[in-house]
Amino acid sequence: MRHWRGPFDRQGYHHGNLKEALIEAAQRFIAERGIGGFTLADAAKLVGVTPAALYRHFRGRDALVAEVAFRGYDELAKRLGRALQSDGTALERFTRMGEAYLAFAEQEPGFYTAMFSARPSEGETCGPFWTKEIKNGGKPVGNAFDFLVQALSETFPDGFESVDVRFIAIEVWALSHGIATLDAAGQLPKGPGLPDKYELLRAGVLALVHGALKGRTGNSGK
Repeated sequence: MRHWRGPFDRQGYHHGNLKEALIEAAQRFIAERGIGGFTLADAAKLVGVTPAALYRHFRGRDALVAEVAFRGYDELAKRLGRALQSDGTALERFTRMGEAYLAFAEQEPGFYTAMFSARPSEGETCGPFWTKEIKNGGKPVGNAFDFLVQALSETFPDGFESVDVRFIAIEVWALSHGIATLDAAGQLPKGPGLPDKYELLRAGVLALVHGALKGRTGNSGK
């Protein structure tokens, strides 16, 4: 169980850190109770302010959950980026990205649940969360999906013939999300001879990629 630390773990909210305290409170509630397991009043009580104070920073509960989701994608993009920039071959780095994804889903359930439950708040025109540009020190560093496409392109520089690399990337993401979701729900089959979630993801990704590469070989032989 994660040990939550923040302004509300001390003697209540103070020193003008309300926005960050609210985000962490929402993340905590989502991890422990699920996406619908708290109200703005709950978050206000945990932080130690009145519900009216929340509206200085968020227009409502959906906006608060959306911010938790965006922070989650930010953190995921950073983890995938570190895996992509690590030592080893392109295939080894790509494998580490998968491991980083599953570890993130396990270690940050509040972020992960919000990321795949929240929707952009009313008036949001920037598209889905995963397309939002992440910045580090003011410089754009891409987003979680960019890292996945980049890793596939570097691991298989010859491409997949008629298959868009982004299509493969979506399939890999869908596989990763499915495994992470089953694991979080305790529904991933386990037993003698069955792979763990990391082995399962590696095998699934290789099957997807090799299938696309086989299709390329088959097309070139026509």
